[in-house]
Amino acid sequence: MTILKTVAEVREVVRRWHSQGLSVGLVPTMGYLHEGHASLIDKSAEQNDKTVVSVFVNPMQFGPSEDLDSYPRDLNRDADIVSAHGGNVIFNPEPEEMYHSDFSSFVDMTVLTDELCGLSRPVHFRGVCTVVTKLFNIVKPDRAYFGQKDAQQLAVIKHMVSDLNMDIEIIGCPIVRESDGLAKSSRNTYLNREERKAAVVLSETIKLGETLVKNGETDCAGILAKMKANIDKEPLAEIDYVKIVDASTMQQIEKIDRPILCAMAVYIGKTRLIDNFFTE
Repeated sequence: MTILKTVAEVREVVRRWHSQGLSVGLVPTMGYLHEGHASLIDKSAEQNDKTVVSVFVNPMQFGPSEDLDSYPRDLNRDADIVSAHGGNVIFNPEPEEMYHSDFSSFVDMTVLTDELCGLSRPVHFRGVCTVVTKLFNIVKPDRAYFGQKDAQQLAVIKHMVSDLNMDIEIIGCPIVRESDGLAKSSRNTYLNREERKAAVVLSETIKLGETLVKNGETDCAGILAKMKANIDKEPLAEIDYVKIVDASTMQQIEKIDRPILCAMAVYIGKTRLIDNFFTE
């Protein structure tokens, strides 16, 4: 397993692989890898001859008051995980390598980014779309792997690839959870013991919503009211949003009569965590 720091180095390695007829998978990450990331690397290693894992804390997708500086980083630990799960290359550029001093080109999107995390983090998805497009252009992978915990991101990337006729297959992988149900996240490390215990309210509320829908509830307002009431029982929890949207458009709906995404963002103390469930 090799760690590369420059665009030129990655392109040279991938060019050699492609000349040998080898398929390439890409797993874009911001590092501080956990079992959720490992499941993406596993899937890529299973489906491709070679796997590139990007480890880049992308400054463009962070707002001015967000946790860019404090976001956890441990490249040595990440390298051990990538190697153990069949990755071949880590691309770990400095911000200056990805965004030169005169950088002025961006990839943006409307509609799908108007709700959920796009509403509460207005610069986020422009940063995501821009950096992912750059990674696709640098690595030129056959397939790229994203976790379903970031459900809106997955929908945005799929739509971007379709809109821009990118020749790449986007593969979503299931949420990986802790034994008590909390979705795996690099930001879980921010939680103290009391907050970690309180954070289980997210997955418990997701289960509540899933049960209501499976039992035939179709009124979105009623479902959301019960889910919010459950979160409000936890003193350390503060709701950013809990919403039900059309799974294709990410727009809010009043009645469940189509595939939906039910997604939430909740602050536990100062830490913002997300979770979701889909229906088909």
